[in-house]
Amino acid sequence: MANSKVNFTAVQHARYLALFEQSGIPTHARFIAARVFLEEFRVVKTDRAAMEFVTRLTEFYAQFRAVGVNYNQVVKELHSHFSEKKTLALLYKLEGLTREFVALNQKIIDLAVRFEHQNNS
Repeated sequence: MANSKVNFTAVQHARYLALFEQSGIPTHARFIAARVFLEEFRVVKTDRAAMEFVTRLTEFYAQFRAVGVNYNQVVKELHSHFSEKKTLALLYKLEGLTREFVALNQKIIDLAVRFEHQNNS
């Protein structure tokens, strides 16, 4: 089998490299063969802002679940270590903080929806 050589100008080479990177094809030989024989190939583009947003949202969700577990443990401990009156007073404070937490969660949901609409537009 004979080796072939292709000469590109600097601009063509830069375009070739960009297309190769976007294709997701692992080797240059496969990429060239796909282009020469008109095989279909896919271009994968990564939106770094969207990836960062999803990563942070996932981390927040994990923290949210942990807060829920801690919340249940706190309520159980309050009932087992304090009088009913003291427990109710502490639960009242916890309820207020929970309302703030729910409001913050709603803001996060609103931001996520707005981000999704911006990326789909």
